[in-house]
Amino acid sequence: MTATLIIAGITCALMILSILFFPKLKIGKIEIDAYWPITLSGAAAMLISGKAELSTVGKALIADSAINPLKILVLFISMTVLSIFLDEVGFFSYLASVTLKRAKSSQFALFLYLYLIVSVLTVFTSNDIIILTFTPFICYFAKNAKISPIPYLFAEFIAANTWSMALIIGNPTNIYLATANGIGFVDYFLKMILPTLGAGIVSFGILLLLFHKKLSEKIEPSEGKAEIKDKPLLVIGLVHLSACTLLLAVSSYIGFEMWYISLGFAVSLFVCTLVCSAVRKERPAALGACLARAPWQLIPFVLSMFVLILALSENGVTARIETLFGESGVVFKYGFASLFTANFINNIPMSVLFSSVTEMLSGTLRTEAVLASVVGSNLGAFLTPIGALAGIMWSSILKTQHVKFSFADFIKDGAIVALPSALTALGVLALIV
Repeated sequence: MTATLIIAGITCALMILSILFFPKLKIGKIEIDAYWPITLSGAAAMLISGKAELSTVGKALIADSAINPLKILVLFISMTVLSIFLDEVGFFSYLASVTLKRAKSSQFALFLYLYLIVSVLTVFTSNDIIILTFTPFICYFAKNAKISPIPYLFAEFIAANTWSMALIIGNPTNIYLATANGIGFVDYFLKMILPTLGAGIVSFGILLLLFHKKLSEKIEPSEGKAEIKDKPLLVIGLVHLSACTLLLAVSSYIGFEMWYISLGFAVSLFVCTLVCSAVRKERPAALGACLARAPWQLIPFVLSMFVLILALSENGVTARIETLFGESGVVFKYGFASLFTANFINNIPMSVLFSSVTEMLSGTLRTEAVLASVVGSNLGAFLTPIGALAGIMWSSILKTQHVKFSFADFIKDGAIVALPSALTALGVLALIV
């Protein structure tokens, strides 16, 4: 057990250090994120040392079970591709432009509209996609309007990582925790919508208190104009995303696994777009962008963390953790433990770990622990930039745009929002489950 803990600990420590100090690795002309080669090396160390058996890992990867990480990755990447496609045809930038026009010269109105549009879009797409799409737009707009981008950037980040709890597809951690523990689309929504609503109201109120002085200043209306780049492709994209979401909602009733549905719609989107491009004798540029922007790095990252957690489980570590937690006050114990753990090892590895721990519970207790861990995996993003993949991407974009928001600033403002929001979400969850 000791050797297993050492390998896992060193891997997680190096991963965090890479995120903070050397986020990119250059191999010739190729630049890649540094965190996943580190976790891949940790997984290799587990296999080479015999702490994880290759045959056990192989069986887990081909097992016809909800915990199969390959199914979860297919589901997430397929849904991400559907969202990226809409971004490529100008859907998100168009909505943002309309929002800015409606706000006119009022920063309070702009703040409210932005929070609402990010919240709604996050529910039906993904927090990571919203962060990647809206963050540069906010930076550019604030610079042109000569206002501070911080209130809007922070509101966007809080909204994206709060309302991502509402549906199972809002965050890869939701997908992993829920599907690995047999919680269906509708059952998840019915149990998580009220905790999400509670956290959303509380977080928005705190954001207003934090930034009300800056928001009282006048704003110079933007003359910028965004248009849909390709209306036929927009229709194709919206139809696919809407139909996919609806079928995911009824997947448990029609006997189809969610990853089949999302993969089917992603393939259909590609086929329809290729046909449309062929008819118009154009290159399918949007599809190329989808392939380029899809989060392929999550594949080695999640699989590597799966191996690490499998090794911890095989060597009795996860059983020790479950015993330590006990079976009383499950919602608050797992909720806050997952929230803080995410900020030591990132929320995706945390979700893989807590999914393994919750397997040892049964019935209602297991559901309570899983959903509490979902809350922690989403709201844990508020505490530090390393708490979630969304935080890492958000901080990276801010550096690129030369927006100053230090690690200390993040913790100071984030903690003020995170703790009351988590307490509210977990309190509501404890009441309804």
